[in-house]
Order: sequence, then C-alpha cells, then structure tokens
Amino acid sequence: MAVGQLTFPKKILAEVDVERKVVLLRTDYNVPIKAGKVTGDHRIYASLPTLRKLIERKAKVVVISHLGRPHGAIDPALSLKPVAKVLADYLGQPVSFVSDCVGDKVRLAVKKMSVGEVLLLENLRFHAGEEADDADFARQLVKSSGARVFVQDAYGTVHRKHASTAAITDFLPSVAGPLVVEEWLKIQNVVQNPNRPLVSVLGGAKIADKLPLLEKLIKLSDKVILGGAVANNFLMAEGFSVGASLWDTEVDELVNKIIVQVRAKFGSVWKQKFILPVDVAISKNGNPDGARHVVTRGDVKPNNAIFDIGTKSINRATEAVKSAGTVIWNGTLGLSDKLNYAYGSSRLALTLADNPQIYSLICGGDTVDMVRKWDVLNGGSFSYLSTGGGAALTQIAGQKLPGIESLLS
Repeated sequence: MAVGQLTFPKKILAEVDVERKVVLLRTDYNVPIKAGKVTGDHRIYASLPTLRKLIERKAKVVVISHLGRPHGAIDPALSLKPVAKVLADYLGQPVSFVSDCVGDKVRLAVKKMSVGEVLLLENLRFHAGEEADDADFARQLVKSSGARVFVQDAYGTVHRKHASTAAITDFLPSVAGPLVVEEWLKIQNVVQNPNRPLVSVLGGAKIADKLPLLEKLIKLSDKVILGGAVANNFLMAEGFSVGASLWDTEVDELVNKIIVQVRAKFGSVWKQKFILPVDVAISKNGNPDGARHVVTRGDVKPNNAIFDIGTKSINRATEAVKSAGTVIWNGTLGLSDKLNYAYGSSRLALTLADNPQIYSLICGGDTVDMVRKWDVLNGGSFSYLSTGGGAALTQIAGQKLPGIESLLS
C-alpha cells in the first residue's frame, strides 16, 4: 500500500497465505471501560476491516491486546471480556473469550475453532512478561495459540518494545495489518508533506512521555499550542504557580532546553508561536468535581488545581488553528471527561470540525474519543483519527517503532 510517493517499508498481510491457518492478531483494545461496559470504541471499530479480511480469507483469528496498566497482576476491572461483546455486535457473529492469554485454556479453545471464527484472549498485561519483552512469554503466546502467522495491527503500541510487539516476531512470520499500514502512511505523509502553516496541539497528562517528542514537533511546526498537564511545567518555568495541579518533577531540565530551542527558532515572537495558557480553569479545592473558576495564570492558589485552559486561552487556541493548513493534535486541553473542564477541548474540536479545509490529524485514544463525542458526524468531520498517541508522536519525531522494525521486510 502507498500514499503519494510513500510505500510501507515492511511485509503486509496481503502478501501472506492465511487460509485455514491460526493467525495471531495483535490489536489495540486499550479502550475505556466503566462498570463492565466499553465507553469509547474507536479502536475496536478501527480493527474491524482487518478482522473482516481475515474472516473472508478463512483464517482462524486469535486476537490479543493489552488494557490499562495492571503491572503483571490480574485486575478484573481491566479484563477484555466486555470487548468481546462489542466485537461480536460489530462483526455480526459470535466472538469467544478466554480468561487467559497462555496455557491450556487457550489451547483447548483454539482446538475447537473453525475457519472464519474469532477468539479474543485476556489482557496481555496480566503477565509481567508482556511489558518486559520476555522471550519466554512470547513463546508461550505462540505455543498456546498454535499460530502460524503473526499480524501486527496495533498501531497504538508499535512504539513499545514488548513481548507482543517485538519478541514475538522471533517465533512467527510477522507482517503488518492494514490498520498499521494505513496509520503509518497517513502520519508519514503529514510529516513529509504538510499543508502549511502547521500547528501542533499537545495536551494530556503523560508529561514525561510527551516532552522528549515535543522537540521534534517544534522543528516541524509553525506554531505549538500547549494545554493539559503538559503545559504546567512550562508555566512553572515562566515563574507561575500551578498550585495542586499535576506536574512532573523530573523534566525541569528538558523544559528549559525546549524553551531555549523555541526562542532560537521563533526569536522575539516566540510567545506568539509557542502558545501557553494565559488563563486557566481551576477547582478551588483541587477536586475535579468542583465548580469551574477561571483565573489568570498568576492567580493560582496553593490548594487550587488546574483542570482546563481559560476563556482567553481558548480564544487564542481557536484563532491559531483557524489559519492553519494542518493541525496535529494529541492530548486533551483539560480534564475533558468532566463537563466543567471540557470547554477548551470541545471548542477546539468544534473549530476544527467547522473548518474542513484544515487537514486535522487527531492522535490518541482519549483525544479521539473526545472529538467524536463533540462532532455531529461522530468523528467524520476530521481528516484522520489515529489510534496511536505515543506511537504517532514517536513516528512524527522520527524515532524507530520497534513493533514495525521487527516485522518481515
């Protein structure tokens, strides 16, 4: 598959024979689940074309995924069982579920499968070997499933060197699924051929994960907008208190380095190009269920917590993106699952939805679920919704993706 002059660098599913074979399909079903029900299904929906292709090609499809961060321990709240029901509804056929991903339960379930059937295994991260990229755990996944082919279709995890993204490729012929191919090509095309001006929007709470990748975004972008917890360390570097808000004590040196780079690139207008909040929405007692109060960034008290950008900052952000040719957005601008603190994220989403001339690349599960919620077309108003947050940023930063590098060439 190719986009423009770009060609995917690895072997793909269409190039291998899967008929009557057990195919181990790595998906990214790291989706929000509350009270045993899936509350955001974009990543499940995005996997359907690959599943349907495998079903049509008469494969026996064994699906594996992670969910959350159980750190190698069984956590019933992070079971993938609710995903099986959503999958079955979408596919219009039964999807079996096994309460483990290795061992005799898996072997027996696979043995009963017929061609065209789908089996979902339990959360990979219930085993410590997954995040450790443990070869023995990868070998168990292959042996238990009896798989003949491994298909990597979890774009959201390809930046991780885990057992199901790296080690497993030592034990099975391993190729890219259609979703991984599509994601990689779309994002690479934005990196190499963006419509200018390019505005990057970075938010969310994973500060330490995102800041190293911000350096590349600065080089690529004509403007950068920061919100969410990611902005807090920069506000502190400018001398403002963030009270009881989330921030990261380990990134001060990197924050200072990034500010030096921003000043070097944009010169005297750097504060117009590197857009930090000028006002913020706080909860006075630090409780995310508390009332929304907008204050200037210099008026945050010790027990206040910042949960969104303020009115002036929202207006600055929406005006900045209106003149963009391309917008890359990863991470919400506030605690968007709370209506009181969804103002910034929802206004930005609606601005992009109302300006289809802008190429909008939305990255990451939380951000995608949020923009779909605020879009009358359920996400259709945006140019591309990526299932990957960290993976997309890692690719944009020009760094290697272990889950793709390890596939057959």
